[in-house]
Amino acid sequence: MSESNKDTVVVIGKLVLISVIAALLLAITYIPTQAQLERNIMAAQEAILGELVPGAENFDPVEGPANVDGEREILYYRALDGSGNIIGYAFFQQQTGYGGPIMVAGAVDASFSTVLGMDVLRHEETPGLGARITTPAFQNQFDGAPVQQLALRSGGGSIDSITGATVSAQAVVTALNTKINQIKTAEA
Repeated sequence: MSESNKDTVVVIGKLVLISVIAALLLAITYIPTQAQLERNIMAAQEAILGELVPGAENFDPVEGPANVDGEREILYYRALDGSGNIIGYAFFQQQTGYGGPIMVAGAVDASFSTVLGMDVLRHEETPGLGARITTPAFQNQFDGAPVQQLALRSGGGSIDSITGATVSAQAVVTALNTKINQIKTAEA
């Protein structure tokens, strides 16, 4: 083997060694980082739920059936006061908007008559148009809105749409109605 071939083999060997070490370091840090990420997500969700149902002392998760891996998805939360009484229900719901999925957090009172609040957590809507679903002017309409009138004004409801972004506004309303109806059925 010539001197240049030996140098090439040494360089390739060093690159392979560096790649293996880097992969091992990534694998070692991935697992604890994932656990911390899960804890951070849960803490952020609890904070959002606390804002939507300010009188709640605790949120009791209601889980669905176990999947193939034995994991259970949280369907919604029962908002409980200090005495353990249900004062409302809180949830996260994804709905397809104009630009992609919209993730909404919402809450309804225990009698399913009034929306306690909502927040758009994530969206891919058009900046300046559909993205206005995140503005206080749009979101504050839902605070205290009667569930029976949870529809856009053009459809006979109490929610004003966003000019040029009716699909996005309708997606938020649909997300809330869908989940409230699911919870109402499950709690009946």
